[in-house]
Amino acid sequence: MSDNVKNMFPQGMPKISPKLIILVIVVVLIAGVAMTSFFVVDQTEEAVVLRLGRYNRTVGPGLQWKWPLGLEKNLNVETQIIKNMEFGFRRTTGVSTSRDFVEESIMLTGDLNIVDVEWIIQYRISDPYQWLFNLEDQERTIRDISQSVLNQLVGDRAILNILGSSREEIEIGSQDLLNQYFENYGLGVNVTAVRLQNIVPPVGRVQDAFEDVNKAIQDMNRLINEGREAINREIPRARGQAQQEIQIAQGYATERINRAQGDVARFNAVLEEYEDDPETTRDRLYYEAMEEVFSGQEGIRLIDRNLDNVLPLFNLNNQGGVQ
Repeated sequence: MSDNVKNMFPQGMPKISPKLIILVIVVVLIAGVAMTSFFVVDQTEEAVVLRLGRYNRTVGPGLQWKWPLGLEKNLNVETQIIKNMEFGFRRTTGVSTSRDFVEESIMLTGDLNIVDVEWIIQYRISDPYQWLFNLEDQERTIRDISQSVLNQLVGDRAILNILGSSREEIEIGSQDLLNQYFENYGLGVNVTAVRLQNIVPPVGRVQDAFEDVNKAIQDMNRLINEGREAINREIPRARGQAQQEIQIAQGYATERINRAQGDVARFNAVLEEYEDDPETTRDRLYYEAMEEVFSGQEGIRLIDRNLDNVLPLFNLNNQGGVQ
């Protein structure tokens, strides 16, 4: 082998310049520093930076800087992604299955019945530091607290309420309680929604009875809604009719008032004339009254009873009218 080396370098081994060695070392150090000094945080993430293994800071999205050569280490955490966690079933490629998860969903109700409840919680990591360092097993902790909260809410209610009217109340109440517990324990998690999926009563003949009760509740709610629709339809119609009758009555009252005021004005005018000339006014009123009484009548003759002979006053050519 030494002969081969001598054949390759007949004039002896070339000497490497110390400056070249220093230059290579400097280039390697610069490349290492450059490669370990920057990191990228996605728009859906926040990064926790550790300096020599201890927490130093939390940085947001973008190109970030850190001490090179392993002096600082970044841990990226998805803080803008909504995550789902299923209870009583697992969703696989869009299909849910309940096998082997009955221990999560079987619960005891307030009236000592057994019910199978499947539900989903949606949560988001709100504090990456707490999420990384306050929890040893994040998923197990969230599952244990969620099961405890839902068992508490279901255990406070009767089974018929759980199957019907209390469903939304349980969802909202469990979300509030979970956020309260997570905040008290410093888990760095915020629950955005709780959704109850399947709620199944005990199997067998009891289940059939509960299904009949559930149908009866649905029929009751349907009839109540129909009654409310009828109320909403009839009340405006009745109010319109009442308003119409009120307007008619107000018009009639206005007409009677105007007529009464006219009669009063006419009476006052006649009274003034009577006071000026009582005899003439009395005669005029008498003639007007007689004319009103006998208006529209035919063949009637008025004769002064003090006359001795009516023939000179009787007009044979006048067949109608009042004489």
